[in-house]
Amino acid sequence: MAITAQEVNKLRQMTGAGMMDCKKALTESEGDFEKAVDILRKKGQKVSASRADRETKEGIAVTKVSENGAKGVLLTLTCETDFVAKNDGFVTFANELLDLAVEKGANSVEELYALPFENLTVAEKIVEMTGKIGEKIEVSHFETVEAEAVVSYIHSNGKLGVLVGLTNAGGNDVEEAGKDVAMQIAAMNPVALDKDGVDATTVEREIEVGKEQARAEGKPEEMLEKIALGKLNKFYKENTLLSQTFVKDNSKTIGQYLDGVSKGMTVSAFKRVSIG
Repeated sequence: MAITAQEVNKLRQMTGAGMMDCKKALTESEGDFEKAVDILRKKGQKVSASRADRETKEGIAVTKVSENGAKGVLLTLTCETDFVAKNDGFVTFANELLDLAVEKGANSVEELYALPFENLTVAEKIVEMTGKIGEKIEVSHFETVEAEAVVSYIHSNGKLGVLVGLTNAGGNDVEEAGKDVAMQIAAMNPVALDKDGVDATTVEREIEVGKEQARAEGKPEEMLEKIALGKLNKFYKENTLLSQTFVKDNSKTIGQYLDGVSKGMTVSAFKRVSIG
């Protein structure tokens, strides 16, 4: 049967698939729109399966904080090429997933994928989108922070996102202070909140590196442990958030800066996610 341009356009509006794919699906289904939609979905599954081993090194990071300011969500929707990452439809889809995650209180990729989305689940919708776009796409990171006050930040390239949770967050400057700290995290990439948050493997590695450096400098063997511990303390100051020098005022640490904004204010948790 002859398929009209109006019918092809109608299916395209319904599904977002390409014109030729819509025409082929309508031809195969003999003009039955429901069957044509199923055909397009199956095509998406085939494309998704064929690209399952592809790497998704491009994409977009998006963040949102709940209305009460106490929970933030950060996710990255990734794809294969920068061309797709900059596509308006891809960016819109990322923000729709983010809105859904915040609205439904999802706390993991698995919970997000199970949520309903346009008569499908999110997981099924991603397969469908893969078929439309022709590239593998996935939610590669999903992070949440809950605190007295949560502030979010997206770096200008759209590929790096940060969530900061604050406690004792009094005063009118909380949002600005949170943004300052989030930008610090984006730039300096701390490994933990403070020295107590640094994992044991990292501590052991830094001590061993410190010993080897001291040994290479010809220091006495009995002094190596003490020297290494001194280097470890330097590592803490440079790589844990509250001890880092504040990039906007190097006379203060981040901990001192926050306490100066509001007495007792500090960071309770943070997340930093980068694409690529």
